[in-house]
Amino acid sequence: MLNGIHHAAIICSDYKVSKNFYTAVLGLEIVAENYRAERDSYKLDLKLPDGTQIELFSFPNSPSRPSYPEALGLRHLAFVVNSVEDAVEHLTSNGVSFEPIRVDEYTGKTYTFFSDPDGLPLELYGQ
Repeated sequence: MLNGIHHAAIICSDYKVSKNFYTAVLGLEIVAENYRAERDSYKLDLKLPDGTQIELFSFPNSPSRPSYPEALGLRHLAFVVNSVEDAVEHLTSNGVSFEPIRVDEYTGKTYTFFSDPDGLPLELYGQ
């Protein structure tokens, strides 16, 4: 029935900062960018190499939400990478902080967590 994940939607607090983070730092490709004057809101469609997309929204006065990995709801967004170590090295040079790299006890794959500018928990997961 389900064929995959098309997109994940993220609401950010500072559109310019988050746009830079997801495009210049993480390297996602811009598919479309629209400003919706009636909502005073941007919608930025971003694409990963496999076609999966992230919709980045800005809304004025959005309420805060707990974003800790153990909070109820969506736990985190994980990105697959060829090498966790190489990705961490690149992103660290762009000011991104990480938790220590760990090994998944079930798959033997390496992974680590970091946060976007609003504290959304993100993960790098090795192939």
